[in-house]
Amino acid sequence: MNRVLSSAGRRLSFAFAMPASQNKALFQNVTMTPQPLKFVASRFFSASGSDIMAHFSNKNLEGTAVASAMEALAKADAVCFDVDSTVIQEEGIDVLAASLGKGEEVAAWTLKAMEGNTKFEDALAARLDIIKPSRASILKCLEQHPLQLSPGIDRLVEALLVNGTDVYLVSGGFRIMIEPVARTLGIAKTNIYANTIFFDENTDDGDYVGFCRDEPTSADMGKPKAVQKIKDDFRYKTVVMVGDGATDAQAKPPADAFIGFGGVAVREAVKQKACWYVYDFEAMIEVIERFGKGKKL
Repeated sequence: MNRVLSSAGRRLSFAFAMPASQNKALFQNVTMTPQPLKFVASRFFSASGSDIMAHFSNKNLEGTAVASAMEALAKADAVCFDVDSTVIQEEGIDVLAASLGKGEEVAAWTLKAMEGNTKFEDALAARLDIIKPSRASILKCLEQHPLQLSPGIDRLVEALLVNGTDVYLVSGGFRIMIEPVARTLGIAKTNIYANTIFFDENTDDGDYVGFCRDEPTSADMGKPKAVQKIKDDFRYKTVVMVGDGATDAQAKPPADAFIGFGGVAVREAVKQKACWYVYDFEAMIEVIERFGKGKKL
C-alpha cells in the first residue's frame, strides 16, 4: 500500500508541476472511484496447527497440545527462553559453585528448585549464602569455564529474529552471567529478565552483599510475572515459553504455549505439563523456517 501511495504522490507532483493547460487536459473526464483497502497480511499464509503437525507425521511428537504449540511458535510475537539447561548446557550457578569448591552443596539445591520440590526463592537464597560470589570470582569463572550453548540454539534464535519474532531470556540465573550469552546470540540486554547480584563497590573484588528481591525471577511464580510484564509492555498477542524446569512450566499462562526442552535434562514432571516436548531444537527451527508468520504464499 505504501508503494501505491508513493507512486501516486509522484504522479500528482509531476502533474501540478505542468502548465495549467496540460493539467486541465490531464484531469478532464477523470472520475475518482474509492478503492477497497487490501491488507498486506493477505499476502502471507497462517498455517493451522494441524497443517504444521501433518508435516511432521513421520516423527514421534510428545506433548499435551502439540498442534497448538506448533501454531503458536509459527506466529509468535515473542519467544521467551529459559537459560540454564536450555539455552546453555549446564546450570550456571552450579558451574560457578564448582569453581568455588561448593559444587555438591549447591547442586542439591538446584535439583530441588528444578524439580519443583522447594520454593525458588528459598533455593536461590540458600545457594547464594553458600557460595557468596564476588564480582571478581564470577568473571574469573566465566573466563576459565565459558558457558556452552546448547546445539542449535544459535540457529533457532536467528530463525526467530529473521521471522520478525522478538526473543527474550527469562531466567532464575544471574544477569552478570547471562549477558555474555545474550551478546553471543544477538539478543539485546534489555531483553534479559534475570536476577541481579549486589556487590560491595568499596572492596577490590566486589564482595557479595546480596541480591535484588524485586526482580520477578527472584521468587517462585516469577517467570509468569515476567512473561505477563513482557506481554503487557509490548502488547504481544502470542508469546511462547521454552525451558526445561518446573518454573518454566509455570509460565503458561500467561504464555500461550509452553515447549519443554529435554536436551540437557529430562524432568518427568515438566514433560507431563509441556504442550510440546522436544529433545533438540531442530523441529522448532523447521516450524519457523517453513511456517513462520513472515512466509509468503
